[in-house]
Amino acid sequence: MDDQRLKFLEVYKTLKSDLLNDPAFDWTDAARQWLHHMMDYNVPGGKLNRGLSVLDSYNLLKKGKELMDDEVFQASVLGWCIEWLQAYFLVLDDVMDNSHTRRGTACWFRIPKVGRIAINDGLILRNQIPRILRQHFRDKKYYVDLLDLFNEVEFQTTCGQMIDLITTIEGEKDLPKYSLDLHRRIVQYKTAYYSFYLPVACALLMAGERLEDHGDVKNILIDMGIYFQIQDDYLDCFGDPKFIGKIGTDIQDFKCSWLVVKALEICNDEQKKLLYENYGKQDPTCVAKVKQLYNELNLKDVFVEYESQSYERLVKSIEAHPSTAVQAVLKSFLAKIYRRQK
Repeated sequence: MDDQRLKFLEVYKTLKSDLLNDPAFDWTDAARQWLHHMMDYNVPGGKLNRGLSVLDSYNLLKKGKELMDDEVFQASVLGWCIEWLQAYFLVLDDVMDNSHTRRGTACWFRIPKVGRIAINDGLILRNQIPRILRQHFRDKKYYVDLLDLFNEVEFQTTCGQMIDLITTIEGEKDLPKYSLDLHRRIVQYKTAYYSFYLPVACALLMAGERLEDHGDVKNILIDMGIYFQIQDDYLDCFGDPKFIGKIGTDIQDFKCSWLVVKALEICNDEQKKLLYENYGKQDPTCVAKVKQLYNELNLKDVFVEYESQSYERLVKSIEAHPSTAVQAVLKSFLAKIYRRQK
């Protein structure tokens, strides 16, 4: 584990300790032990890319100038706020999707004695974010901007989740309505804002920038987030569950995945009939038939071509930006996800 990641995890311990002793609540030993275990299980267990990206982005915006200890700490705190947001989303998302694994282990609600308590745990995680922000940024001139940013991104993400969920309501499955436009809307709001725009926006605010002056940066990051989710859709079907840390269920769950949208675009009438009959079914035989069709349609090659074109387009947009520091931030993000395997 590298030094930056170790220092980042130390900040998590500080924040967790503060939250376990929050004076707004009269803590019992049982409540404190539950919260301690719940946070450790859900908050720091991922790759931490979103959180660490705040620190990386801020460092690049400062053009390599050595950061003061308080700057490193504050950027790390904002990074952890994003990890808290991610944990909140995932805890509830797993309940809604009735998932089994997350990050290579059982979903939180699958843990004995947790069950539906996970819903309240998700709400606690969400409510811890403004408490962290108030404690560490209340005296900053950009404090209100931070609150607005997190509130707006949370709203956008939950609306994206809503679109995703209402397209897969049991008994109302309508595969022909799936399109690239619908897929983009779901992905833009459900994933791109909080995974790509939010870390950079936090770094920009810390660097004294006005977010309204960086609409072009937001647009590039949203496009990057859509590319990232399309990679996820691909890996859900073709990735190794042991390697990516979860068992893909997009086919069974009738998800508006990029793969099924592309399949609908290029398949013939007979193949389309097979897709209609088998997509969204829990039966492993049906899932296998859909995957076989994806292979017949050479969707792996279609994805490789898409990935190459997306990369070239993003690089062109990034290099058109007037600030070399901002370019460095955006190129850093792109390098982390290009041709990723998990």
